[in-house]
Amino acid sequence: MDNHNHVAYDETQIQVLEGLEAVRYRPGMYIGSTDERGLHHLVYEIVDNAVDEALAGYCTHIEVTLHKDGSVTVQDNGRGFPVGIHPKMGRPAVEVCLTVLHAGGKFDGEGYKVSGGLHGVGASVVNALSSHLMVEVRQNGHVYRQEYERGKILYDLKIVGEASDTGTTITFLPDVRTGETPEPGIFETGEFNFETLSTRFREMAFLNKGLRITLTDERGEESVTKSYCYEGGVISFVEYLNRHKTALFNPPIYIESEQSNSSVEVALQWNDGYYESVSSFANNILTPEGGTHLAGFRAALTRVVNDYARKSGQLKASEQNLTGDDIREGLTAIISVKLTEPQFEGQTKSKLGNSEVRPLVDTVVGNALSAFFEEHPSEAKLVMDKCLQAARAREAARKARDLTRRKTALESGSLPGKLADCTERDPAKSEIFIVEGNSAGGSAKEGRDRYFQAILPLRGKILNVEKTRMDRVLANAEIKAMITAFGAGFGPDFDPARLRYHRIVCMTDADVDGSHIRILLLTFFYRHLPRLIEDGYVYIAQPPLYKVSKGKMEKYVYSDEQLQRLLDEIGRDNKPDIQRYKGLGEMSPAQLWETTMNPATRSMYRVTIKDAIAADEMFTLLMGDQVEPRREFIEQNAKLVAELDI
Repeated sequence: MDNHNHVAYDETQIQVLEGLEAVRYRPGMYIGSTDERGLHHLVYEIVDNAVDEALAGYCTHIEVTLHKDGSVTVQDNGRGFPVGIHPKMGRPAVEVCLTVLHAGGKFDGEGYKVSGGLHGVGASVVNALSSHLMVEVRQNGHVYRQEYERGKILYDLKIVGEASDTGTTITFLPDVRTGETPEPGIFETGEFNFETLSTRFREMAFLNKGLRITLTDERGEESVTKSYCYEGGVISFVEYLNRHKTALFNPPIYIESEQSNSSVEVALQWNDGYYESVSSFANNILTPEGGTHLAGFRAALTRVVNDYARKSGQLKASEQNLTGDDIREGLTAIISVKLTEPQFEGQTKSKLGNSEVRPLVDTVVGNALSAFFEEHPSEAKLVMDKCLQAARAREAARKARDLTRRKTALESGSLPGKLADCTERDPAKSEIFIVEGNSAGGSAKEGRDRYFQAILPLRGKILNVEKTRMDRVLANAEIKAMITAFGAGFGPDFDPARLRYHRIVCMTDADVDGSHIRILLLTFFYRHLPRLIEDGYVYIAQPPLYKVSKGKMEKYVYSDEQLQRLLDEIGRDNKPDIQRYKGLGEMSPAQLWETTMNPATRSMYRVTIKDAIAADEMFTLLMGDQVEPRREFIEQNAKLVAELDI
């Protein structure tokens, strides 16, 4: 007989987290995270509710305001949350929506046909994670108000005034960890990013034509307002994405179709560039991993273009079909579907899984696109020419790749002659410095720690890949040297496991030429080896601009501001000696090691793709064919050049 003290396991031990406590207990389950992303998610949840009113045809304007005290107000002119008594709960419906999880008009497909707020948890979750929330509803001539603290009701819904219109206003203050309140708080930061929000609202305005979204920031000395409204919807979106590129034809092709419980909207336009920019959305939510709507679009596009190219005789019987990649070269497209019951897959809900969507999009796009080509033979010919050119370039690039592959197989993977390699074989401990010119290369080779630091000097400026087809990119000696030195292959054969160095450092002079070479290198990585940036392997070295000596003191200075601060500190009398480094080659190997290469003393900047679309736009603007937008950019930012040099 065992005489362990028996612990009773019965109903008293089953924890029931009452209502919104569950959300405060595990916020990540409801909003993904408690960092900056989760914080912004709160705003999106409330705005999504207002957008659903717009989708249902009742709301035309959403205003979002960021206040000085850290709170946010979202106001819409929809029908307003219902204020009547909820039959089951016996409380006003607006209170139920804000205090009961999974309460909302989105589950039976009746209240809203289509909605972006997926879980119907939107408003109540925001309430639970706010230290204070106030809702005001304008309805049947009255203004109703109720307030909450961390999801708990402060008073019953009451009438506080007269209203001539309808709509909802919600003001909430996110519950941030401050250490001053008895409650621990939820969010690591309460700092909203204006750019993050305005980018998202611009996107939502594009996806809901005619809806105006206004964002006002009152936190600075002067308030800033941005307002977005696009009558053209996704057509305007494509024109916006192509604004720094040269389109093959105007306006973009527009396709829309409404079925019983779903709608499909597509806009597409080719430009003369070599990169594909296709984004897909489901219920206004970006699906970066695509899904059934994207698959349907791609299938239709490939089929229709090949059929037309054969029928028009531009693709000969002896020639192979065009691949999807050939056809999507230089294509900008937006695919937006709206469904009653979206099913999202993947950890981050970033892929659409509804199987019925694929044949739907395929049919709609297929029919509309073949009709467009039939009715617009001159535009169709431009598209076919572009696709055929892409196919030929792909063939040439494949041959060039096979050639380099065969070569390396014969030469047993010999490394480029000018590479000074390191002895360390573990990529995680190895780094390679890409240096311009031989003089800097010489200093770097002498100054480095050859155990783990490799040096690859490049001659002159590498190719501007933004204006170059794949076969020419692969034929360029400097680019070949980099690809061979990195050892991880290229394009479809790229394998990060074979990468020989986990730190790839661009080390260029601190002048305008150096900045240019750095941008060319980053453009090359971003376009052809994006995994290097995504996985955090690319860095920019920060060489000093000046060396200041006075008496026995020697200091390196990395910016003009720093120089002024140092001079204030040590005094400008007795003439301190200031040496300005124009290039890395002017430093002795010992100085270069000490300032720029020694892990103990250097500072390096890691390159991230914080926002691929913005990076893409910047590269196109600075590196593409259109001169005008580039000139405007330079004129607007000329005053920053001093800072660029840093």
